[in-house]
Amino acid sequence: MGMWASLDAVWEMPTEKRIFMAVLLFSWTVYLWETFLAQRQRRIYKTTTRVPPELGQIMDSETFEKSRLYQLDKSTFSFWSGLYSEVEGTFILLFGGIPYLWKLSGRFCGYAGFGPEYEITQSLVFLLLATLFSALTGLPWSLYNTFVIEEKHGFNHQTLDFFMKDAIKKFVVTQCILLPVSSLLLYIIKIGGDYFFIYAWLFTLVVSLVLVTIYADYIAPLFDKFTPLPEGKLKQEIEVMAKNIDFPLTKVYVVEGSKRSSHSNAYFYGFFKNKRIVLFDTLLEEYSVLNKDLQEESGMEPRSEGEGDSEEKKAKVKTKKQGCKNEEVLAVLGHELGHWKLGHTVKNIIISQMNSFLCFFLFAVLIGRKELFAAFGFYDSQPTLIGLLIIFQFIFSPYNEVLSFCLTVLSRRFEFQADAFAKNLGKAKDLYSALIKLNKDNLGFPVSDWLFSMWHYSHPPLLERLQALKTPKQD
Repeated sequence: MGMWASLDAVWEMPTEKRIFMAVLLFSWTVYLWETFLAQRQRRIYKTTTRVPPELGQIMDSETFEKSRLYQLDKSTFSFWSGLYSEVEGTFILLFGGIPYLWKLSGRFCGYAGFGPEYEITQSLVFLLLATLFSALTGLPWSLYNTFVIEEKHGFNHQTLDFFMKDAIKKFVVTQCILLPVSSLLLYIIKIGGDYFFIYAWLFTLVVSLVLVTIYADYIAPLFDKFTPLPEGKLKQEIEVMAKNIDFPLTKVYVVEGSKRSSHSNAYFYGFFKNKRIVLFDTLLEEYSVLNKDLQEESGMEPRSEGEGDSEEKKAKVKTKKQGCKNEEVLAVLGHELGHWKLGHTVKNIIISQMNSFLCFFLFAVLIGRKELFAAFGFYDSQPTLIGLLIIFQFIFSPYNEVLSFCLTVLSRRFEFQADAFAKNLGKAKDLYSALIKLNKDNLGFPVSDWLFSMWHYSHPPLLERLQALKTPKQD
């Protein structure tokens, strides 16, 4: 009787209170689920202290221990930062942080001579204050992650001065994009009539395509140095491989990622017949700052073939070299180009835009429900920006969790297919060794809890990828 009486009491509550309670309950349910999964994986980090037999040929005990300790530190950091984020979000909802910030932005607008009728102006002030609050509260966590965890494990290359200037620059650039785009979106919703959701979706589609097009040419260079890959064997082989699979390559760049971190990556961007490839300098053995530093420490200068050095010095550099050889870089690019050739990029764009259209359609259906606004403290007004925030961030949360899991499953499938594409190009052996090197350079821990892996890993675990590369091709 007690349980049913409690349920009856809940259903007798006003609709807005039931909505508010449901949002809080779901948020904490997701947090507890994520914490449960993280603890399962953390148990793996704690208990797996020796290299499993199946990993004996691909990872030495020293690297295994380093990666275990690195992931253990990251897990601890993730727990505390996640807990803080959840508590902060709960307090903001419970104590009316969103309506308070909206009223505060209205007061600022009033000081500048803008009344309540200037809703879009007030919305931009609200966004500026909200993103500033988020940046300031997240700054200590970012500092700790960079200068304690990443520094401790040898990944951080940033100074505090560089970090702060970079953070300010990112904030300014973000505002320069976010505020104009948001104002236009709100204006379109205001004047769009009954079919505003179609116009809003088309606008966000155009914006996303423009940003993807200009990002690497005009935005990314504000933060990192991009230089064309010098003429040489590697560039020639990249161009030949691209031509063989009809990839419309126009330029190959090397980005100076080493000034931030030792982590490595590679990607391509651009539309239609204007594709570019970007390689992190940390991916390339001959560009790696770490390798150059080790040569200097060991007294080894770049030498012509045939010049001798002590076996001890050679061994020191050989065992600590970062990055991949040219053949391995080509294999990694073969994998990345496989995503393009197999249509994964286009499929992801289509899925993203179908989801965006569905969300805008449902937003159009729900925006008139006053109880949604009342649930979050807006009793006398229903600002469009607040409606977007409530519906997209809170009401759609269950849907977003399911979608995220489905996309993670799909991503793993795409990764296997891209590996198989590189394998069919005759690069299985080089991709095999490249994956091992990249896992070592990034201190990836190759042992994972099956449930944590299933829910979180957008890329298959290392052992599964290596096993698939060794499996003979099926006719």
